Amino acid sequence: MHHTDPGEEEHAALVALLGEQPGADSRQRHTGWSVIAAEVVRRGSALAVFNERHPLTLDGPRESDAALVGARNRLARWRAADFDVLTVLDRRYPLPLRHVQPMPPIVFVRGELFAEEVGVSVVGSRDSSLRGQQMASAIARALVERGLAVVSGLATGVDAAAHRATLTAGGRPIGVLGTGITRVYPETNRALHKRVAAAGALVSQFLPECPPDKHTLALRNATMAGLSRASVVVEAGERSGSRVHARYALACRRPLIVTDTVVASTRWGRELAHRPGVYVAGSAAEVLGIVDQVISDVDVGA
Repeated sequence: MHHTDPGEEEHAALVALLGEQPGADSRQRHTGWSVIAAEVVRRGSALAVFNERHPLTLDGPRESDAALVGARNRLARWRAADFDVLTVLDRRYPLPLRHVQPMPPIVFVRGELFAEEVGVSVVGSRDSSLRGQQMASAIARALVERGLAVVSGLATGVDAAAHRATLTAGGRPIGVLGTGITRVYPETNRALHKRVAAAGALVSQFLPECPPDKHTLALRNATMAGLSRASVVVEAGERSGSRVHARYALACRRPLIVTDTVVASTRWGRELAHRPGVYVAGSAAEVLGIVDQVISDVDVGA
């Protein structure tokens, strides 16, 4: 059966619904977004959800119709920009994200993101050691050899090392942003952003001009983990964002591989080490052996 994407009215209704969420608190707004995404997917129509919230009357146009006009205009501006816009209503929306909570209702992409992309996250500390960066690079190169995309967060340290190694090996880097698609954070990675977009994809679940904040930087870990068949935490501190990534990976029921360094240096690493779905590796070779096994297990179970 051939499925077609919905018309612009459906997309406009979704954008209008997102615009109704409170804007002052980032956490509150994006929690509301995930609720909307789930409801739209359940109903199969953003317009049905919008009309239910704003019933038609016999007294002429609804005040909410202006919101639909504004949403159509916003969509037109986005479509004219140098990035792609994918909503949960689209066939090209990444399939793995449909099974993630919180599910992003919309993702912005610069480059090319395939709906059924198979990738592995390689993440770790911004203030990483030389050994950590070398391990991240070795893992990324080996993932490229296996035909896998390398997913990371475009932070300094381990993330940047993984992306650079992926690019050098001729692979597909997927950079998941904690900002809007038009922003660069940190600024020192501007050139890397461009290279990642050209060779793979930059992905953001936030409005194009959204600045970084504590919540957006944490929430992008859910999307990063969700896009990946498995996640590797190379190095991390006690309060590292990698701990957030690990939590989301397990919540998404994705295999999580942590190095023995993470286990030795963090309490959360030690606590996770014995949980189902968590693997501990002492070298890049061990990491890759586990990756081969867990991806094989997923493929056999598919």
